[in-house]
Amino acid sequence: QVQLVESGGGLVQGGGSLRLSCAASGRILSINYMGWYRQAPGKQRELVATITSGGSTNYADSVKGRFTISRDNAKNTVYLQMNSLKPEDTAVYYCNVGGLSSWTRTPFASWGQGTQVTVSS
Repeated sequence: QVQLVESGGGLVQGGGSLRLSCAASGRILSINYMGWYRQAPGKQRELVATITSGGSTNYADSVKGRFTISRDNAKNTVYLQMNSLKPEDTAVYYCNVGGLSSWTRTPFASWGQGTQVTVSS
């Protein structure tokens, strides 16, 4: 039982910025990776960015140089700073967290409820 609460989505003009947050809570022993995915209407869900417990990051080519993923291990929170937003960034953004459950001592992988990001042209 791990819960993810996302925030920070909204409507922004092209070229603008938004910052997404995702806080994990519940029976968490440790978190190995945290990431963001997105799904636009009529398209499959795609990876945006991930970050490991050691701070290694990975980005989709389409967001490199514009988005930055970071995490606060003490707060079990991951952030996605999105700059120079484009209309094609419009999508529902989902947080994804994986780690070990403190209850079962087995791996877990949880998804957030999603937050809408809309970029106008």
